[in-house]
Amino acid sequence: MTDEYLFISDCHLDTSRPEITTNLLNFIDKRASSAQILYILGDLFEIWLGDDDPIPGFSEIIDSLSHLSKTTKTYFLAGNRDFLLGDGMAKRAGFEIISEPVSLNLGGQRVVLLHGDVLCTDDHDYQAFRSQVRNPDWQSSFLAKPLLERQQIGAGLRADSIAAMLQKTVEIMDVNLTTVESWFDQHDAEVMIHGHTHRPGIHRYKQRSRTRYVLGDWNPLPSYLSWSSPVGFELHDSRVAT
Repeated sequence: MTDEYLFISDCHLDTSRPEITTNLLNFIDKRASSAQILYILGDLFEIWLGDDDPIPGFSEIIDSLSHLSKTTKTYFLAGNRDFLLGDGMAKRAGFEIISEPVSLNLGGQRVVLLHGDVLCTDDHDYQAFRSQVRNPDWQSSFLAKPLLERQQIGAGLRADSIAAMLQKTVEIMDVNLTTVESWFDQHDAEVMIHGHTHRPGIHRYKQRSRTRYVLGDWNPLPSYLSWSSPVGFELHDSRVAT
């Protein structure tokens, strides 16, 4: 095992895209298994409607994560697709659920981790929806519904989301830079790591010596960030020139 930290997000595991599952299994076996810590920063699954939802095709991933936990400490921070993932699933997969924001110190740098949707404050409709579904009372009420009803509601919400995205500009769905700056300030961070936008990249703010790493989605190829000493941070994504 090395002192390496790994960060991934937005795998969006779905039985209709088995190649993503295959890529993640390979990543866990060949890359993550030698790391000290793996952070999953949300949207591991395309949708998660409760730990009692027997979604087919994911048992191999869950078993692989459970096996990984024997050598690599794994943390899960919920995204906008899998915020209903609970302790039952966490126990099966062998990871620990953490809440955003998460603050770290890596190599003397102050780091803040989040999924990234809270940064997209220009999308007012989404932020209102997020406030609703992240409310503990709403979640308790939803999870108390029969599974079939939850599946029907989930399908409707997904259809609404796709329709809404078609009406929104790229700028609205991206991060708001003033909000980004505010998060840096609030957490006295020098490095920010997030996903959500599916726009992998490295953004450097020279005037404040700050860096924002954006993790990519896994369609069609893996995307991850690594940190080790003395190398530092490296973004591994074929869409990003480094």
